[in-house]
Amino acid sequence: MSKQTLIYSFVAKGNVVLAEHTSFTGNLSTIAVQCLQKLPPNSNRFTYSCDGHTFNFLVDRGFVFLVVADESVGRSIPFVFLQRVKDEFMHRYEGIINDSSSHPLADEEDDGLLEDKFSIAYQLDREFGPTLKEQMLYCMNHPEEISKMSKLKAQATEVKGIMMENIEKVHILNNPLWQKSVDSLIMLKTYNFILNSSSLLYLLC
Repeated sequence: MSKQTLIYSFVAKGNVVLAEHTSFTGNLSTIAVQCLQKLPPNSNRFTYSCDGHTFNFLVDRGFVFLVVADESVGRSIPFVFLQRVKDEFMHRYEGIINDSSSHPLADEEDDGLLEDKFSIAYQLDREFGPTLKEQMLYCMNHPEEISKMSKLKAQATEVKGIMMENIEKVHILNNPLWQKSVDSLIMLKTYNFILNSSSLLYLLC
């Protein structure tokens, strides 16, 4: 891509930005933080549009992954980027995130650890900021591959939905009450068939 379609990205814990990257100057980071504070509580994927840009959010386990993209790129590439960043972040910091002690990254609720989150943000920005840059460049330089990944993910999601629907149907079919209803219906249809057959024989005779 000759045009820089992915412009700004960050990883946040709650409302605290832990790592970020952009090659541009401007107020996009300010707008992004404002959007962060207004995210719907029950959504793990969300997009805001503003001035020809999309602010795309992916939320997982209290962490918020954002990328600001040019509106022309659509939503597929930004969300593939976010998924790649999330996977890399969770893999790298899995030990800390799963720590049962009160580590700022492991905690999800305690606002008393907010100051600790700020204290580690500089370190995380140095560690993970370059990863954001690398992933942004990769996604922009390999749009066809990223588009294929997006389609494959959509197909996998569709197949998963069909499988879950079929599992639910099997569960219903194995339900004793359902079996009883099916048996009763079969008996009723058999009885009607016998009656119709008897009537037909009577007419033929």
